Amino acid sequence: MKLVVQRVKNASVKVEGKTVGEINEGLLVLLGVTHTDNKEIADYLAKKLVNLRIFKDENHKMNLSVKDINGELLIISQFTLYADTSQGNRPSFTNAGKPDFANELYEYFKEKCSEYNIKIESGIFGADMKVELLNDGPVTIILEK
Repeated sequence: MKLVVQRVKNASVKVEGKTVGEINEGLLVLLGVTHTDNKEIADYLAKKLVNLRIFKDENHKMNLSVKDINGELLIISQFTLYADTSQGNRPSFTNAGKPDFANELYEYFKEKCSEYNIKIESGIFGADMKVELLNDGPVTIILEK
């Protein structure tokens, strides 16, 4: 499982012109699933994500987590995180988890994050989504296990 985490002032996702997820200050999370992922990996990364200290404290040091600031999460499925570009110019996505399997882990991951009493918004799995964000910093971090 791979997460691209962006600290944001706000973010939203639209499907067919309609906003389906929107957050204020918090984290935009692009989540990719591969074949070998499981619930144990999702548990680990959910805990890591909500406790990741990348928000500024009173001394302007990255010392606070999304939990500490009462921030929000916008979690978007992103199979293209497992693109293989090692041969040719057209990416191969064979490393991405099959849709049913990936969607199950995506839903599980969102559920695990919500157990930390954080507002969770999300896109629609498999949909053509338009994501807008105001990256804060910018701060972008990749988490994987």
